[in-house]
Amino acid sequence: MESRSKALRKALESPGMVLAVGAFDALSARIAERLGFRAVITGGYTTSASLLGKPDWGLLTQTEMVRHIGYVAEACNLPLIADADTGYGNPINVRRTVREFEKAGVAAIFLEDQVHPKRCGHMEGKQVIPAEEHAQKIRAAADARTDDDLVIIARTDARSVYDLDEAIRRCRLYREAGADVTFVEAPRSVEELRRIVSEIDAPQVANMIEGGRTPFLNAGELENMGFKIAFYTLGVYYAVAKTVHDFMSCLKSTGTTEGFSDRMFSFDEFNELVGLHEMQELERKYR
Repeated sequence: MESRSKALRKALESPGMVLAVGAFDALSARIAERLGFRAVITGGYTTSASLLGKPDWGLLTQTEMVRHIGYVAEACNLPLIADADTGYGNPINVRRTVREFEKAGVAAIFLEDQVHPKRCGHMEGKQVIPAEEHAQKIRAAADARTDDDLVIIARTDARSVYDLDEAIRRCRLYREAGADVTFVEAPRSVEELRRIVSEIDAPQVANMIEGGRTPFLNAGELENMGFKIAFYTLGVYYAVAKTVHDFMSCLKSTGTTEGFSDRMFSFDEFNELVGLHEMQELERKYR
């Protein structure tokens, strides 16, 4: 059976683009697979919100993230792209991070060049480490993988700290250090998106965040530009948070959830979604 990392690598080497939807937990990963997505992404932003109720501010530990992505990876058969923040330390720490993420079942890992503690790439106040230092982290990540198909994605946040020229320079350096894919976070215009694809000789990530700094384009537009992966990571969690808020508001104000029933799965529909029938079959098999 083909590994998930191999499947993702083959997709990156084939025509077209990989559309990766955010899977902030195991259930959302199951839904993504059910709907036919080709890959899922678990980011630090949604994981921090889900596990800690806190912003993406460098608060998550490696152990917390590894445990969380392990649940996500086990819940579906799709390639999982995982956010490893800054690698949780220096190149030696990055080596361990790669091994732990591999064991958790990821198909790809991305590492960013922010100063720790990092923050969401579309927030103010970011700082980046020297490019040569992050290149060594990327080299360590490439050396540490035991699965040759594990995709190493190098992200730079230099566009917001310096300018696009510096971000492009860094991506070229990270590519030379062993990155399979590069990722310029938070470009400011369609023209900048086009420059990224045309001036960096590597597959590129486009990160689409509702309300973020980058123009919000659809998957077809990004594919036509030449991007190989598109992340739509946060919108699903924004939708879930708004739905939970509205559900609780309805219950608090009316004393019932009847007015919300058209926006909910039924009892039977939800049980089917989480695989109750599979458990019942196993129970009968081993009875």
